[in-house]
Amino acid sequence: MDYSKMKPYDVRKLIREEKITTPTAGMCAGYAQANLVILPKELAYDFLLFTQRNPKSCPILEVGDVGNRKLNYLGKDIDITRDIPKYRVYESGVLTGEYKNIQDMWRNDFVSFLIGCSFSFESELIEADVPVRHIEENCNVPMYITNIDCVSAGIFNGKMVVSMRPLPYDQIVKSVLVSGDMPKVHGAPIHIGNPSIIGIEDISSPDFGDPVTIKEGEVPVFWACGVTPQAVVMNVKPKIVITHSPGHMLITDVKNIDLKY
Repeated sequence: MDYSKMKPYDVRKLIREEKITTPTAGMCAGYAQANLVILPKELAYDFLLFTQRNPKSCPILEVGDVGNRKLNYLGKDIDITRDIPKYRVYESGVLTGEYKNIQDMWRNDFVSFLIGCSFSFESELIEADVPVRHIEENCNVPMYITNIDCVSAGIFNGKMVVSMRPLPYDQIVKSVLVSGDMPKVHGAPIHIGNPSIIGIEDISSPDFGDPVTIKEGEVPVFWACGVTPQAVVMNVKPKIVITHSPGHMLITDVKNIDLKY
Protein backbone atom coordinates (compact mmCIF):
# COMPACT_ATOMS: atom_id res chain seq x y z
CA MET A 1 0.00 0.00 0.00
CA ASP A 2 1.20 3.52 -0.82
CA TYR A 3 1.03 5.29 2.52
CA SER A 4 2.58 8.45 1.07
CA LYS A 5 -0.76 9.63 -0.30
CA MET A 6 -2.84 8.80 2.77
CA LYS A 7 -4.03 11.31 5.36
CA PRO A 8 -2.35 11.30 8.80
CA TYR A 9 -5.53 10.37 10.69
CA ASP A 10 -6.03 7.26 8.54
CA VAL A 11 -2.40 6.13 8.91
CA ARG A 12 -2.51 6.73 12.68
CA LYS A 13 -5.61 4.52 12.82
CA LEU A 14 -3.69 1.70 11.14
CA ILE A 15 -0.79 2.26 13.54
CA ARG A 16 -3.16 2.19 16.52
CA GLU A 17 -4.57 -1.10 15.22
CA GLU A 18 -0.94 -2.35 14.93
CA LYS A 19 -1.35 -2.91 11.20
CA ILE A 20 1.64 -0.61 10.57
CA THR A 21 4.74 -1.33 12.68
CA THR A 22 7.43 -0.16 10.25
CA PRO A 23 9.43 3.10 10.02
CA THR A 24 7.30 6.03 8.87
CA ALA A 25 9.68 7.67 6.35
CA GLY A 26 7.75 8.68 3.24
CA MET A 27 4.30 8.28 4.80
CA CYS A 28 1.70 11.06 4.49
CA ALA A 29 3.75 13.25 2.18
CA GLY A 30 3.51 16.93 3.06
CA TYR A 31 2.72 16.37 6.74
CA ALA A 32 5.13 16.82 9.64
CA GLN A 33 6.39 13.91 11.69
CA ALA A 34 7.61 14.08 15.29
CA ASN A 35 10.02 12.35 17.65
CA LEU A 36 8.80 11.45 21.14
CA VAL A 37 10.29 11.68 24.63
CA ILE A 38 8.17 10.87 27.71
CA LEU A 39 9.60 11.70 31.14
CA PRO A 40 8.35 11.95 34.72
CA LYS A 41 7.30 15.46 35.74
CA GLU A 42 10.30 15.79 38.09
CA LEU A 43 12.63 15.73 35.07
CA ALA A 44 10.45 17.71 32.66
CA TYR A 45 11.83 21.19 33.42
CA ASP A 46 15.44 20.09 32.99
CA PHE A 47 14.57 18.41 29.71
CA LEU A 48 12.62 21.41 28.45
CA LEU A 49 15.67 23.56 29.23
CA PHE A 50 17.85 21.04 27.38
CA THR A 51 15.65 21.35 24.28
CA GLN A 52 15.80 25.15 24.43
CA ARG A 53 19.60 25.06 24.59
CA ASN A 54 19.86 22.54 21.74
CA PRO A 55 17.26 23.67 19.19
CA LYS A 56 18.98 22.07 16.17
CA SER A 57 18.70 18.61 17.72
CA CYS A 58 15.53 19.13 19.74
CA PRO A 59 13.13 21.60 18.10
CA ILE A 60 9.98 21.38 20.21
CA LEU A 61 6.65 21.06 18.38
CA GLU A 62 4.48 20.44 21.46
CA VAL A 63 4.70 19.62 25.16
CA GLY A 64 1.81 17.61 26.59
CA ASP A 65 -0.01 18.36 29.81
CA VAL A 66 1.11 16.37 32.87
CA GLY A 67 -0.56 12.97 32.89
CA ASN A 68 -2.49 13.56 29.66
CA ARG A 69 -2.11 11.06 26.82
CA LYS A 70 -3.81 13.43 24.36
CA LEU A 71 -2.20 16.33 22.51
CA ASN A 72 -3.66 19.80 22.01
CA TYR A 73 -2.10 21.00 18.77
CA LEU A 74 -0.49 18.38 16.57
CA GLY A 75 -3.48 16.34 15.52
CA LYS A 76 -7.02 15.11 15.88
CA ASP A 77 -7.62 12.47 18.54
CA ILE A 78 -3.95 11.57 19.05
CA ASP A 79 -3.26 9.05 21.83
CA ILE A 80 0.46 9.27 22.48
CA THR A 81 0.49 5.75 23.97
CA ARG A 82 -0.84 4.04 20.82
CA ASP A 83 -0.24 6.18 17.72
CA ILE A 84 3.47 5.49 17.13
CA PRO A 85 4.44 2.22 15.39
CA LYS A 86 7.11 1.26 17.91
CA TYR A 87 8.22 2.60 21.31
CA ARG A 88 11.37 2.13 23.35
CA VAL A 89 11.58 2.01 27.15
CA TYR A 90 14.85 2.91 28.89
CA GLU A 91 15.31 2.16 32.60
CA SER A 92 18.40 3.61 34.28
CA GLY A 93 19.88 4.17 30.83
CA VAL A 94 19.33 0.58 29.64
CA LEU A 95 16.97 -0.24 26.76
CA THR A 96 14.64 -2.75 28.41
CA GLY A 97 12.14 -3.27 25.61
CA GLU A 98 10.38 -2.22 22.41
CA TYR A 99 6.59 -2.13 22.32
CA LYS A 100 3.77 -1.50 19.84
CA ASN A 101 1.88 0.46 22.49
CA ILE A 102 2.59 1.72 26.00
CA GLN A 103 -0.97 2.02 27.38
CA ASP A 104 -0.26 -0.17 30.39
CA MET A 105 2.92 1.78 31.24
CA TRP A 106 1.34 5.24 31.31
CA ARG A 107 1.61 7.17 34.59
CA ASN A 108 -0.18 10.26 35.86
CA ASP A 109 3.13 12.10 36.28
CA PHE A 110 4.33 11.59 32.69
CA VAL A 111 4.99 14.54 30.36
CA SER A 112 5.25 14.07 26.58
CA PHE A 113 7.66 16.07 24.43
CA LEU A 114 7.15 16.07 20.66
CA ILE A 115 10.26 17.06 18.74
CA GLY A 116 10.59 17.99 15.07
CA CYS A 117 11.82 15.27 12.71
CA SER A 118 13.92 15.43 9.56
CA PHE A 119 11.41 13.13 7.83
CA SER A 120 9.28 16.28 7.59
CA PHE A 121 11.59 18.01 5.14
CA GLU A 122 12.17 14.90 3.05
CA SER A 123 8.97 15.39 1.07
CA GLU A 124 10.20 18.93 0.34
CA LEU A 125 13.52 17.48 -0.88
CA ILE A 126 11.74 14.96 -3.09
CA GLU A 127 9.52 17.73 -4.46
CA ALA A 128 12.72 19.61 -5.37
CA ASP A 129 14.08 16.47 -7.15
CA VAL A 130 16.68 15.79 -4.44
CA PRO A 131 17.08 12.01 -3.94
CA VAL A 132 16.38 10.52 -0.50
CA ARG A 133 18.24 7.22 -0.47
CA HIS A 134 16.60 5.42 2.48
CA ILE A 135 13.18 6.02 0.93
CA GLU A 136 14.47 4.71 -2.41
CA GLU A 137 15.84 1.62 -0.66
CA ASN A 138 12.78 1.20 1.59
CA CYS A 139 14.71 1.18 4.84
CA ASN A 140 15.29 3.36 7.90
CA VAL A 141 17.51 6.46 7.75
CA PRO A 142 21.06 5.87 9.09
CA MET A 143 21.80 7.74 12.33
CA TYR A 144 25.11 8.20 14.15
CA ILE A 145 26.31 9.37 17.55
CA THR A 146 28.87 12.12 16.93
CA ASN A 147 31.66 13.74 18.93
CA ILE A 148 29.67 17.01 19.10
CA ASP A 149 28.73 17.97 22.66
CA CYS A 150 25.21 19.13 23.38
CA VAL A 151 24.75 22.09 25.73
CA SER A 152 23.93 20.56 29.12
CA ALA A 153 20.89 21.40 31.25
CA GLY A 154 20.30 19.92 34.70
CA ILE A 155 21.05 16.21 34.51
CA PHE A 156 20.88 16.13 30.72
CA ASN A 157 24.13 16.09 28.75
CA GLY A 158 25.68 14.03 25.98
CA LYS A 159 26.55 13.89 22.30
CA MET A 160 24.54 15.00 19.29
CA VAL A 161 23.03 12.34 17.02
CA VAL A 162 22.85 13.02 13.27
CA SER A 163 20.95 11.50 10.37
CA MET A 164 22.71 11.06 7.02
CA ARG A 165 21.57 11.29 3.41
CA PRO A 166 24.09 10.81 0.57
CA LEU A 167 23.68 13.42 -2.17
CA PRO A 168 25.29 14.20 -5.52
CA TYR A 169 27.55 17.27 -5.44
CA ASP A 170 25.13 19.28 -7.59
CA GLN A 171 22.23 18.73 -5.15
CA ILE A 172 23.96 19.84 -1.95
CA VAL A 173 23.23 23.56 -2.19
CA LYS A 174 19.58 22.87 -3.00
CA SER A 175 19.26 20.50 -0.01
CA VAL A 176 20.75 23.14 2.30
CA LEU A 177 18.30 25.77 1.06
CA VAL A 178 15.24 23.50 1.20
CA SER A 179 15.92 22.13 4.70
CA GLY A 180 17.19 25.50 5.94
CA ASP A 181 13.69 26.89 5.37
CA MET A 182 12.41 24.49 8.06
CA PRO A 183 14.22 25.18 11.37
CA LYS A 184 11.41 23.57 13.39
CA VAL A 185 12.40 20.21 11.91
CA HIS A 186 16.20 20.56 12.33
CA GLY A 187 16.83 23.03 9.50
CA ALA A 188 20.02 23.01 7.42
CA PRO A 189 22.71 20.30 7.71
CA ILE A 190 25.28 20.57 10.48
CA HIS A 191 28.07 18.84 8.50
CA ILE A 192 28.84 17.92 4.90
CA GLY A 193 31.59 15.52 3.83
CA ASN A 194 34.22 13.64 5.83
CA PRO A 195 32.35 11.77 8.61
CA SER A 196 35.46 11.28 10.76
CA ILE A 197 35.54 15.01 11.53
CA ILE A 198 32.36 14.58 13.60
CA GLY A 199 33.51 11.30 15.14
CA ILE A 200 31.96 8.77 12.74
CA GLU A 201 34.63 6.16 11.99
CA ASP A 202 32.55 3.69 9.96
CA ILE A 203 29.72 5.19 7.94
CA SER A 204 28.57 1.70 6.93
CA SER A 205 27.68 0.92 10.58
CA PRO A 206 25.11 3.42 11.90
CA ASP A 207 24.31 3.50 15.62
CA PHE A 208 20.59 3.62 14.80
CA GLY A 209 18.65 2.80 11.62
CA ASP A 210 20.04 1.09 8.53
CA PRO A 211 23.08 1.60 6.27
CA VAL A 212 22.32 2.97 2.80
CA THR A 213 24.21 2.94 -0.49
CA ILE A 214 26.58 5.84 -1.12
CA LYS A 215 27.17 5.97 -4.86
CA GLU A 216 30.25 7.22 -6.68
CA GLY A 217 30.20 11.01 -6.87
CA GLU A 218 27.98 11.37 -3.79
CA VAL A 219 28.76 13.12 -0.51
CA PRO A 220 27.34 12.22 2.93
CA VAL A 221 25.26 15.10 4.31
CA PHE A 222 24.43 15.15 8.02
CA TRP A 223 21.49 16.77 9.81
CA ALA A 224 20.92 17.12 13.57
CA CYS A 225 18.57 14.35 14.66
CA GLY A 226 15.75 14.01 17.19
CA VAL A 227 17.22 10.70 18.36
CA THR A 228 19.76 12.83 20.27
CA PRO A 229 17.65 12.55 23.48
CA GLN A 230 17.98 8.75 23.33
CA ALA A 231 21.77 9.01 23.29
CA VAL A 232 21.56 11.51 26.15
CA VAL A 233 19.25 9.19 28.11
CA MET A 234 21.72 6.34 27.74
CA ASN A 235 24.40 8.70 29.03
CA VAL A 236 22.65 10.16 32.11
CA LYS A 237 20.54 7.10 33.04
CA PRO A 238 17.29 8.46 34.54
CA LYS A 239 15.06 5.82 36.14
CA ILE A 240 12.60 5.73 33.24
CA VAL A 241 12.25 7.36 29.83
CA ILE A 242 9.96 6.31 26.98
CA THR A 243 10.77 7.28 23.39
CA HIS A 244 9.80 6.34 19.85
CA SER A 245 11.93 3.64 18.28
CA PRO A 246 14.29 5.41 15.83
CA GLY A 247 12.53 5.97 12.52
CA HIS A 248 9.07 5.17 13.93
CA MET A 249 7.50 8.62 14.27
CA LEU A 250 4.24 10.27 15.21
CA ILE A 251 2.60 11.49 12.00
CA THR A 252 0.90 14.80 12.78
CA ASP A 253 -1.89 16.78 11.11
CA VAL A 254 0.46 19.76 10.72
CA LYS A 255 1.55 20.49 7.17
CA ASN A 256 5.25 20.93 6.48
CA ILE A 257 4.60 24.29 4.86
CA ASP A 258 3.36 25.55 8.24
CA LEU A 259 6.74 24.78 9.79
CA LYS A 260 8.64 27.05 7.43
CA TYR A 261 9.86 30.49 8.41
